[in-house]
Amino acid sequence: MSDLAKHLRLAVDTGKVALGTNEVMRAISDNSAKLVVVAENGKKEAVLDIIHACSVAGIKVAKFDNGSLELGTLCGKPYSMNAVAVIDAGNSSILEEGQ
Repeated sequence: MSDLAKHLRLAVDTGKVALGTNEVMRAISDNSAKLVVVAENGKKEAVLDIIHACSVAGIKVAKFDNGSLELGTLCGKPYSMNAVAVIDAGNSSILEEGQ
C-alpha cells in the first residue's frame, strides 16, 4: 500500500472526507476541502472538472495511481470513485506530508 493510500485510509477512518464527484465538488465550492485525491483512471470529464475547480480554488490535488475501483474500496465503498476530498485529516498526516 502506498503512503498516499495509508494516509488517505487513516483520514477516512478518523477524519472527515467527501466521497464521489458531487460531494467533492461541493467541498471545493464551499472551501472546506483541504486536499483532493483523484483516481488516475477516473471518468476523464469529471476528473478534469475537479482538477480545474481545485486550481481555481487553490486546493492541492493528488493523483491516486491504483484506479477508481481501488479508491472506492480504500474508502470502504463497494464501487469505483473518481475523487475524495479531505476536509479534516483526523489522525492522518496526509496534509503535512505533501502527498
